Amino acid sequence: MGFLDLDKNFAFYASYHSNPINIAIHMIFVWPIFFTSVLIFNFIPTPFDLPRIAFSLFGNDVTLIFNFGFLLTLIYVVSYVYFDYKAGSLAAVLCIFCWIASGVLASLLGFQLVWKVVLVVQLISWTAQFIGHGLFERRAPALLDNILQAFLMAPFFVLFEALQIFFGYEPYPGFHDRVASMVDAETEYWRNKKAKLLL
Repeated sequence: MGFLDLDKNFAFYASYHSNPINIAIHMIFVWPIFFTSVLIFNFIPTPFDLPRIAFSLFGNDVTLIFNFGFLLTLIYVVSYVYFDYKAGSLAAVLCIFCWIASGVLASLLGFQLVWKVVLVVQLISWTAQFIGHGLFERRAPALLDNILQAFLMAPFFVLFEALQIFFGYEPYPGFHDRVASMVDAETEYWRNKKAKLLL
């Protein structure tokens, strides 16, 4: 599978997310996982001094640091824009917003409160997604087959899927039909493999 092949990667993702309730759960909980991951990265020390932007917000001192959280965000931004310029640019804006908002929150709350927020959000979000797969999708999540899919591509794909469902977005004419046939083939392969294991 091409690492940044939109058609193949989206078909792979979609084959694990066909149930509407599971899709809705992912749309709600994937981005909070990304946000809180960037949030906790604000407290990981870097081996050297990095640029920072300091400003005041509502009378509080806020510092945005170009740290590991920024590096993580940059990887996501570049990947998403490469996937698809239009949807990827929107995803990139959301990623940058998450980095800025996480920096503000980290400055305002401090580590003692932030790690608790991160823990609660991560536990709720991951639990909800596993319930979505177990109860509604009845298929193990994609991260068990492709961990990169879960951590790098999932935020983009839930946004991409929302654009497709609510606005009929396609990066090129015929994308939906092409991917649907790839999903059907992938789902059929999975069903046959599952049937053989049950014999």
